[in-house]
Amino acid sequence: MATAKKDEPDRTAELEASREAVMAALDKLLEAKEHFKKAAEAAGLDLKHEAVDQLDKGKEKAKILGEQASEYVHAKPLETLGIAFLAGLVFAQIFGRK
Repeated sequence: MATAKKDEPDRTAELEASREAVMAALDKLLEAKEHFKKAAEAAGLDLKHEAVDQLDKGKEKAKILGEQASEYVHAKPLETLGIAFLAGLVFAQIFGRK
């Protein structure tokens, strides 16, 4: 029994040291979580800006294609009508079947 009482202060000190180590690890984990959260937000903002740039480029290309299509329709109205008719027939055949 004498050894049990003798080991008790060592065990208490060991448990206290372990508790402090766990608390320090928890603090570091929470700090790392905040860093990861900020990094993810920054990466999201970078992706958002890149997506907006790509959207602007796509809008510009669509505008150019629309202008070219308008010019083609005005320059060759009969060919445009024929292409539209054939496209309508193809879509009717593909989607009109039951």
